Amino acid sequence: MPKLGMEPIRRSALVEATIAELASKGSMDITVGQIAKRAGMSTALAHHYFGGKDQIFLAAMRRILRDFGTEVRRALKEAATPKGRAIALIEASFSPTCFAPDTVSAWMTLYAQAQTNSEMLRLLKLYQSRLKSNLSHALRPLTDEPDAAAETLAALIDGLYLRAALSRSQTPDAARCTALATLNTLLEGRR
Repeated sequence: MPKLGMEPIRRSALVEATIAELASKGSMDITVGQIAKRAGMSTALAHHYFGGKDQIFLAAMRRILRDFGTEVRRALKEAATPKGRAIALIEASFSPTCFAPDTVSAWMTLYAQAQTNSEMLRLLKLYQSRLKSNLSHALRPLTDEPDAAAETLAALIDGLYLRAALSRSQTPDAARCTALATLNTLLEGRR
């Protein structure tokens, strides 16, 4: 007889194991069996809860995105001005939690898998759309072209994140400073 209340605990364990396996292998070249073993359960149980490796990975990325969303909301609550909101979004995008090795591996895998997997592409586009929308909202009172400025900053954030995550010479702090300097440049002489 199944133990009541175990499903959320087991799902969470599988998600955490997936993130850890991705970090140890550096790619999606992992099996459900390896994930299940790391989570301390059978492969059959992992398949029962998620169906397959892609579904477990999507759940892992959703958790990472939820955690990022929580960090963004916390930063936005402290922002008192529209520019402060834009700064908060940039700061959250380059926070130390975004650069935890397991998180970096998951993001790199999402970018790679989005090229061939429509569900992963949808999740990546959702993240990008929310980032752009939040930036656009923050920039609306500050510039006549908030959508264009938001698009520029969102693309820059993604590119700087990738560089900082993959480089030993580009630090997250340097990437954050570049994004903040670009924000200031975009707002010079506007409104």
